[in-house]
Amino acid sequence: MNREIAPATIALPAANYAHAIVVESPSNWLYTSGVVPIAPNGVVPASIAEQADVVWGNLLALLEEADMSPSDVISVTTYVVVEHLPSLGVVMAARDRHLFGHRVASTLVTVPALARPEWKLEIALVAAR
Repeated sequence: MNREIAPATIALPAANYAHAIVVESPSNWLYTSGVVPIAPNGVVPASIAEQADVVWGNLLALLEEADMSPSDVISVTTYVVVEHLPSLGVVMAARDRHLFGHRVASTLVTVPALARPEWKLEIALVAAR
């Protein structure tokens, strides 16, 4: 069972995420690489909103293959190319939508570029069940 840690003695998170998640007696762990916005047909969408949906679709496929669900996700690290930071709201909305509101520990890292110039974001996650 995974549960959020939210001490009343610290400030609330800056957005819809948890400061920490404790995992009690896990039997399975899943660590993904950074998942990039390449659709199954090889296409990389132009907009960051579409790229976020493709990345989350790929992440959900990995979870399903591991016999896990979004509720098993405990931590997400999102890498966004710095010039796309003004579009961060759509990236976080995609996270919340694909996790069905499930709160996880979440870190955002801005980077000057990713491995391919058309990629605007990349996401890695950790899940435990």
